[in-house]
Amino acid sequence: MSTSPSTTSSPTSAAPSPSKQTPEQKRVLAGTLVGTTIEWYDFFIYAQAAAFVFAPLFFAPLGDSPLAQVISWATIGISFLFRPLGAVVAGHLGDRYGRKMVLVVTLFGMGVATALIGLLPTYETIGVAAPLLLILLRIMQGLSAGGEWGGAALMAVEHAPRDKRGMFGSYPQIGVPLGLILASSFMFLLTNGMSDEAFQSWGWRIPFISSVVLIAVGYLIRRAVDESPVFLEMQKRRKEASAPLGSLFKNHWRRVLLAALIFAGNNAAGYMIIAFFSSYSSNELGMAKSQTLIATLIGGVSWLILTIWSGRISDKIGRRETFIIGYLLIAVWAVPMWFFVDKGELLWLVLVIVVLTIGLAPSYAPQSALYAEMFPAEVRYSGTSIGYALGSILGGAFAPMIAQLLLDSTGKSWTIGLYLAAVAIISAIAVWLVPKSVEKSDLHV
Repeated sequence: MSTSPSTTSSPTSAAPSPSKQTPEQKRVLAGTLVGTTIEWYDFFIYAQAAAFVFAPLFFAPLGDSPLAQVISWATIGISFLFRPLGAVVAGHLGDRYGRKMVLVVTLFGMGVATALIGLLPTYETIGVAAPLLLILLRIMQGLSAGGEWGGAALMAVEHAPRDKRGMFGSYPQIGVPLGLILASSFMFLLTNGMSDEAFQSWGWRIPFISSVVLIAVGYLIRRAVDESPVFLEMQKRRKEASAPLGSLFKNHWRRVLLAALIFAGNNAAGYMIIAFFSSYSSNELGMAKSQTLIATLIGGVSWLILTIWSGRISDKIGRRETFIIGYLLIAVWAVPMWFFVDKGELLWLVLVIVVLTIGLAPSYAPQSALYAEMFPAEVRYSGTSIGYALGSILGGAFAPMIAQLLLDSTGKSWTIGLYLAAVAIISAIAVWLVPKSVEKSDLHV
């Protein structure tokens, strides 16, 4: 393990916390929140479309076979494979040229790819080119998303007073439940406002194309945000060009690995809410799509409230402790929740999702602050972005596909719970291995 960042306080970081947020801090929090909300809206729309429409529209030759749905789930994971590359490029640029510029570029890349998916011809129209183009645009999403979260997380945490890093860092995190609420609400309105035939034919395209509006809103907000004060200070004291990326892998690779493992459990469990519960409940249990979307929407609201609360709690009891509480809750609930899901009723599905968010929130809200505290300033963007991207591959990239394969091979949904519990325990061990002292680190060094 490389040595932890110095705990020597600079005058800036040691200053008393202001009782109210400054106008600049409010702009930063709004900018990071909007950006991650758009990113996750784009991802959730894709995941829900993969659950409901992509198999017959883009993989038509496979018919109604289980393999069609497995491949549809696999296209979710393909994007995650390219996140590390996006994280490497964005992290390197962010550490050299600033967080703000990279955030604007990744926002546009993510939104353009999403809008173009909504315009794609299907297999019936252009044949095998349709799934190939779908995968290409999904890769573009992954490259953009690889740099999005790290920049947003650091902009928020590096503007925070030391005793409010968890609270400030929770703003980019609540983009997940907000994106889920936005995507689920949109899908619910569409599936209830038109026939199944119309939705399958053209209705599913509307949420993708509508991403253009979100890009414009996000750009206007992010344009008004100043560069991170930590990066500006780092620029002033840098005497010669350096190679942050090389330094990261040479001196901090253990921290990158821990960062990846810390995120894996949350991401795997989160994708059950994001996509798999809806598909399983609709396709296997015969529930109406509208009911599964209502359950997802309620879960998003619960996740949102608990994430805000968990970020504040992490400032009081510590980042590691908050993470571990969340992962233990996920591990305990991972198997029994499937017996309630299998009842095939809305009330039980809502209960399952809400209880799961009680574990997801504390194992996600402190992530921005903890990652920022784990890496020194000159490699912080690269370290957080690459660690996050690798964690998404280990966790959520193929979680729906793995879940489907376990279900198809065993016929028992609870076996999926064993997989989720195992990943959650691994993540809990990883966060426990992070030195407690990093939470007191000075982010200016």
